[in-house]
Amino acid sequence: MFMIPFKGLKEGIHSFKYQIDNTFFEVYKNEEIVDVAIAVTLNFNKKSTLLELHFDVEGTVEVACDLTTELFRHPIKTDMNIVVKFGEAFNDENEDVLVIPYEAHEIDVKQFIYEAIALAIPVKKIHPGVTDGTLQSGILDKLKELQPKENLNNDLDPRWDKLKELLTDKNR
Repeated sequence: MFMIPFKGLKEGIHSFKYQIDNTFFEVYKNEEIVDVAIAVTLNFNKKSTLLELHFDVEGTVEVACDLTTELFRHPIKTDMNIVVKFGEAFNDENEDVLVIPYEAHEIDVKQFIYEAIALAIPVKKIHPGVTDGTLQSGILDKLKELQPKENLNNDLDPRWDKLKELLTDKNR
């Protein structure tokens, strides 16, 4: 399904569509992604000396909020471009250019799709209800309770005064 046999394709743009769900991620054992509903469109441009792959990725992934651990659907919308060149040996050191052997006749795009989705998920995942104040959660209540209180009297701890004296004595 993710193997594209390009030897039999005519030069020009070919379009491939993929529906990505949970079974796709079972191979990668990515535990931060709970549920997936993503559509991927691959525009595969075959040229005489190289291949150009353009991935459009759109959908949602269900992830846990980093603050509350509540699950929420995070929208994903991204794209990615890969150029595939032919060479003596396989080389994927450059993130935008892949070199495959001259004798290759097909390419597996599964890893590219995984990377596009995984990189589109933010490092810090915050439930939208946290930012707009609509999420009701026991964890949020506890975080508010443990939040440092502002000193309303502007009274400083007298121990700081003694430390400040040490600084002023040193400057004399």
